[in-house]
Amino acid sequence: MVATHPVKVQPSGNQYLSPSQDSTNISPNQQLLPLTAKVNRDDFLEIGGCDVTMLVQHFGSPLYILDETTLRTACQQYRDTFKKYYKGESQVLYASKAWNCLAVCAIVASEGLGIDVVSGGELYTALEASVSPDKIYLHGNNKSRDELNLAIESGCTIVVDNWYELHTLVDIVETFHETSLQKIRIMLRLTPGIECHTHEYIRTGHLDSKFGFDPNDLEEVFAFVSKQPALNCVGVHAHIGSQIFERQPHRDLAAVMVQWLRDAAKYNLELTELNVGGGLGIKYTESDDPPSIEEWSKAICEVVQEACAAENLPLPKLLCEPGRSLIATACVTAYTIGSAKTIPDIRTYVTIDGGMSDNPRPITYQSVYRTVVANKMSAPLTETVTVAGKHCESGDILIKNAQLPKTEPGDVLVVMATGAYNYSMASNYNRLPRPAAVLVANGEANLILQRETYKDIIRQDCLPERLK
Repeated sequence: MVATHPVKVQPSGNQYLSPSQDSTNISPNQQLLPLTAKVNRDDFLEIGGCDVTMLVQHFGSPLYILDETTLRTACQQYRDTFKKYYKGESQVLYASKAWNCLAVCAIVASEGLGIDVVSGGELYTALEASVSPDKIYLHGNNKSRDELNLAIESGCTIVVDNWYELHTLVDIVETFHETSLQKIRIMLRLTPGIECHTHEYIRTGHLDSKFGFDPNDLEEVFAFVSKQPALNCVGVHAHIGSQIFERQPHRDLAAVMVQWLRDAAKYNLELTELNVGGGLGIKYTESDDPPSIEEWSKAICEVVQEACAAENLPLPKLLCEPGRSLIATACVTAYTIGSAKTIPDIRTYVTIDGGMSDNPRPITYQSVYRTVVANKMSAPLTETVTVAGKHCESGDILIKNAQLPKTEPGDVLVVMATGAYNYSMASNYNRLPRPAAVLVANGEANLILQRETYKDIIRQDCLPERLK
């Protein structure tokens, strides 16, 4: 862990312009940028009071730029709307697979959120960021014994996904933790059988999914868990997918889950927590129309309360797990433009110094992004280009048919809404080092992820003596 000092805002050298007295608000076609985005007096993009072009000069590119204000605002919206609309206890968890690092975990925890983790590495990071274990929930459909042991020792809640994991957990308890006086907190993940319109790779609630117990096994699972004295089953969990705009699937999910709470009572299981997952989509393009955080939260709270009243059940502690909708729009990725190639009557390629290794979502999910040129914010959009990455792969295309001003090598291209599943899915394809990331706020920039070096790339390589 490396401690870094903030880079103060100064208007000269490699430092940063302070928020300009004559800064203007961004134009309507740039509303996908973070909340603090402005155009400064030089017609350059400014985020968190920092000139993006100077951030690139100082930290290099590609560069993830995380706006602290935007992230904190989304955390507060989730936290406060659940308190506003739900009459019982609630807890918002950040689905940290979207972007798990020390700084992000620390920020969301400071806003009162818990952390949803899906591996030992994510769990370790959350613990190192001083997140309280009683606000950490471990998911995963194939947790190792080491991961389960780490979860048990840390005291976090384990969301049990399947029969193999349940039996493994019981075996671990009997073998290594039978003298422990502390029961192990678990929840049960069940597949609700609810379809929603999203990419098939991020659809997890339908019956044909690798996640969760089959609902047909519900009573058998409850019966088994009720006979395990070392396990404290506190609730049920379900998740129906990601980047969802529809409200009805989440309403249907909440109603189904309340039925599970009723069924558990027949086995003397007092389930006090209900986790409806996350999945709220965000606006990647002008045509995307997701519900607001408040609209989504209000709908969830209302249907859970209605269903509990209909079943004459006390209100459970209500949990949700937003990831993308918390952090995606808080981050942009800045690139430096290099070569260009025009194929007459076909297309023009403009190439950047990153691509599928720092943002694999376009090639994986056919995801669509929008972009601006940070040093030409008010220039007319006169070109339609395909933004290509630098990897040795024909499919390394970041954006098709991007509307840009006339560009030149050295211009800074900014791709918006890259906070979710960009750094967390980044790779060293073609042995490119992973980018750096900075946190910006009030005219200061803090390095939160160091840029990898070529030495980092070969750090884990082993060369047998006979090959030297």
